[in-house]
Amino acid sequence: MRVKRGFTRKRAHKKVLERTAGFRMTRHRLYKVAREADLHAGQYAFVGRKKRKRDIRRLWIARISGALKEFRISYSRFINLLKKEKMELDRKTLADLAVSEPLVFKTIVEKITLDKKK
Repeated sequence: MRVKRGFTRKRAHKKVLERTAGFRMTRHRLYKVAREADLHAGQYAFVGRKKRKRDIRRLWIARISGALKEFRISYSRFINLLKKEKMELDRKTLADLAVSEPLVFKTIVEKITLDKKK
């Protein structure tokens, strides 16, 4: 007896075509082309999730570095002093403080630089 896959195959095709809705030209209409486009889209999405983490970290570093300009201290020196003082503040928190709470950020920088001079 042969196996008839009408419903199962239609459901599988429909899933792919729903995921590719909004793609251009035949990529959202034809199953074979849509499947290929869907595979590539998945790869780009995976890479994009990793890239977003890198981009956000770069943004935090840029914000911290910009806030440190007025204290005439480099970013790398600042992070080094933070580690020596065993202050466990991550870059996300520091960047947020630099933008939204400049006075708090200033006290952190001053505490670290004063301890360095001792």
